[in-house]
Amino acid sequence: MTKATPFLMFEGKAEEAMTLYCGTIPQSRVLDVTRYDAGEDGPEGTLKLARASIGGVEVRLFNSPAHHAFTFTPSFSFFVDCSSEEELEHIVGTLSKDGGFLMPTGGYGFSRRFAWLNDRFGVSWQINLP
Repeated sequence: MTKATPFLMFEGKAEEAMTLYCGTIPQSRVLDVTRYDAGEDGPEGTLKLARASIGGVEVRLFNSPAHHAFTFTPSFSFFVDCSSEEELEHIVGTLSKDGGFLMPTGGYGFSRRFAWLNDRFGVSWQINLP
């Protein structure tokens, strides 16, 4: 079966990011984790590749042992529709810690409440209360 899956590449922070996302976004859970073995390029025992369901969307997370001259960009973001203002505030408060806002939480005319932010890993999130 052909299937497209978002793939997030980190440099040593994939497990921390996955834990944050699964603990913050409702309907999220870790599906499976593969760790680096002795003799592989990454530090033994650290997360190599994982699959998680984040808000019901399957995402792959990878810890690259190589440094890259690029990172995440807001041109790709996760768009999360919330069921309440309290849920929106919790998600925004958690994900924005040590990150930065592209659009602070407010009413922008296209939804009741909306925020666009980059989390501390540089991943972009649009959090919406329709």
